[in-house]
Amino acid sequence: MSGGPIKRSLTLRGHRTSVSLEEPFWQAFRAIAEDQDKPINQLAAEIDVRRDPETEGLASAIRVFVLRWYQTKLD
Repeated sequence: MSGGPIKRSLTLRGHRTSVSLEEPFWQAFRAIAEDQDKPINQLAAEIDVRRDPETEGLASAIRVFVLRWYQTKLD
């Protein structure tokens, strides 16, 4: 895996936020958004509302979402 997390800005329900993910996660996240025919900001907002902000950060929630997406594809 190349390098550490890369910080990028997203807009969630009209508010800007920064998320740090490793490049392979950014690539996979973009591919999933494209597969679902959604803007990446919309997909991030959907993940954001489903996570527990007390126990899970947005970056972690996105990583888990990506992992589960690909696990489902393998089944």
